[in-house]
Amino acid sequence: MFKAILFDVDGTLAETERDGHRVAFNRAFADAGLDWNWGEALYGELLTVTGGKERIRFFIDEHQPEYPAQSDEAAWIAGLHKAKTKHYLELLAQGAIPLRPGVRRLLDEARAQGLRLAISTTTTPENVTGLLEATLGKESLDWFEVIAAGDIVPKKKPAGDIYVYALEAMNLRPEECLAVEDSANGVLSARDAGVPVLVTDNAYTQADEFNGALAVLSDLGEPGQPVAVRTGSGPKSGYVDCAYLHSLAQAV
Repeated sequence: MFKAILFDVDGTLAETERDGHRVAFNRAFADAGLDWNWGEALYGELLTVTGGKERIRFFIDEHQPEYPAQSDEAAWIAGLHKAKTKHYLELLAQGAIPLRPGVRRLLDEARAQGLRLAISTTTTPENVTGLLEATLGKESLDWFEVIAAGDIVPKKKPAGDIYVYALEAMNLRPEECLAVEDSANGVLSARDAGVPVLVTDNAYTQADEFNGALAVLSDLGEPGQPVAVRTGSGPKSGYVDCAYLHSLAQAV
């Protein structure tokens, strides 16, 4: 029986990667006196690495191998990432990162129908609460039974740890849930935990391989703003609603 929706955050609830995190990273680099600039194309490459601190480490190794080593590099990267989070939260407060189509509508419908909600993401808890408060109001934090985020588990996506954590916290079996993701790493993570997945892709992830996803759509859609169906069976109404999610869950 379908009981819960587990949402990814970055790229799924909002276009946080291109318009938020990337911009915030560049501002943090400038503050630190670094001449690094992550353009949209480069950031797409960096998104293959999950986790902001891990992304900085990868960038140094692959694109700045001559950069002088820091005495405590882990702490230095953590400080740089903390500065980036500050800029990201400022962008959210300014309303620079709206929700993707259909997100608010589906959350309202799911709550009205008694479906349980949770977050399963590799982004930090501060980023999650910042996005929810800025786009849905502080009360929205109580809509989600579990907010599984950041370093709460040993391994980040594509490992399934974050989903296993959410399932255990909610006392649910994988087949009682449906994950909503936007990337190949997200699909791998959910499937590693046995959770069925619906994908709403974006400009950064359209070329990803979504093997194992029940369907791949352009977004959640709205009445009068139908989704584009990439693979699988799309919603008859033209937008993702709870009836469609139930149909996907029953087909597993």
